[in-house]
Amino acid sequence: MEFSHSDNNNLPLTKFESMLKTNHVLFFDSEEFENIIHYYLNQGKIALAKKAIKLGLEQHPSSINLKLFNVEIHVFENNLETANNLLDELYLLEPHNEEIFIQKANILSKEDNHEKAIEVLKLALDLTDDVVDIYSLIGMEYLFLDAFDDAKTYFMKCLEQDIDDYSALYNVIYCFDYLEQHDEAIDYLNIFLDKNPYCEVAWHQLGKQYITLQKYQKALAAFDFAIISDDTFIGAYLERGKVLEKQGKYDEAIESYDVTLKLDDPTSFALLRIGSCYEKLKKYDLALQYFYKTVHEDPLLDKGWIAITKFYKKKKNFQKALYYINKAINIDADNVNYWKLYAQINYCLNFYEEAERGYKKTLELGNYELDTWIARGDLLLKLGEAQAAIFNFEQALEFYPDNAEIQYRLGGLFFTVHEKSKGMYYIKNGLKNNHEFSFIIDELFPKLLDNDQVKTLINSKS
Repeated sequence: MEFSHSDNNNLPLTKFESMLKTNHVLFFDSEEFENIIHYYLNQGKIALAKKAIKLGLEQHPSSINLKLFNVEIHVFENNLETANNLLDELYLLEPHNEEIFIQKANILSKEDNHEKAIEVLKLALDLTDDVVDIYSLIGMEYLFLDAFDDAKTYFMKCLEQDIDDYSALYNVIYCFDYLEQHDEAIDYLNIFLDKNPYCEVAWHQLGKQYITLQKYQKALAAFDFAIISDDTFIGAYLERGKVLEKQGKYDEAIESYDVTLKLDDPTSFALLRIGSCYEKLKKYDLALQYFYKTVHEDPLLDKGWIAITKFYKKKKNFQKALYYINKAINIDADNVNYWKLYAQINYCLNFYEEAERGYKKTLELGNYELDTWIARGDLLLKLGEAQAAIFNFEQALEFYPDNAEIQYRLGGLFFTVHEKSKGMYYIKNGLKNNHEFSFIIDELFPKLLDNDQVKTLINSKS
């Protein structure tokens, strides 16, 4: 029996908590203690579970189950040596108790000895009538070892014993996905659905496999069957909406997403997708309305702020775009995507110093894409910061050592600061790696083409 505070039949729990408040020691049988401990562990109330174990063992010092709870607490708290010693004592008392083997495997798993944990769990299989949990534990150990075929086998064994074990079903599909065995996953799910035709989870997973293979009509059919099996299954409506979007059926996609808003509290994902669909339908007022709802529902969702900002950027309303990207940055100042958009919008407004600051922040946050380095370097050049531009491109060259676009820029910049030998060196490297990008010299450093040495070098490579 498990307790909850809403149960009428929770007298032992109420009595136990009353005892803790009054410090009057009351008697409970061992099974009552087990149920109390189990309740506290499920609630994550470890301190109360430990009190119940201590009192339980004082009243029932020979109870194996209470001692096993004690082991479980020690394992949870990473007191593995103590837990091991207690298990060795218990093994001498009850060598055929499967729970002893399960806890031993748990310790081995925590010690990253997953192969040995699997061996111990397989021994436990011979000692129990309830094999499903142990199959699942073995499957998880194989996952820790990245042995996805073996893991898949054991999760399948779970489903053979209990066809409603959806956790095992998700794990089976996870293994198929990791192994990129999408056709095999489809075959397995179809066999599974022959036995359990109204399993909405299986239909949902089947649809996702078809999406991966870009078989969108079959995916839609699978999601429709998931909805027939459970017409409140939000995940199926969302996936159905995504497929309809991919097919350009935006009105139908909106209808599918809209169902989820009526079934439960609105999700920011559904609101965002509806907004995106309206934008593609050129219903801009409705699109904006749903983008605003998205950020209201979840201010931390970066995709919502990015959608609003990009909307105004496309409309060339850069002031409003800047307003919203600033709001986003105030919420999350470490979001790389925000700073990159911030830089682009400021550039469009001719706020070059702010744009450079945005790109600099983007790089500081770990975005080392080539276009970020180039955009920042070109802005520094425009701002007359030649030395800073050189430093920027020298850093970029560490990530892209053979990139001609960087080398031409460095060549031009070194000529700008009167270091001609370095300038020639980088221009030569640029020509060697890609002659076609030599137009960069003409675009960014047009006066350099008056230099006979540079002109001769570029013409000689034509």
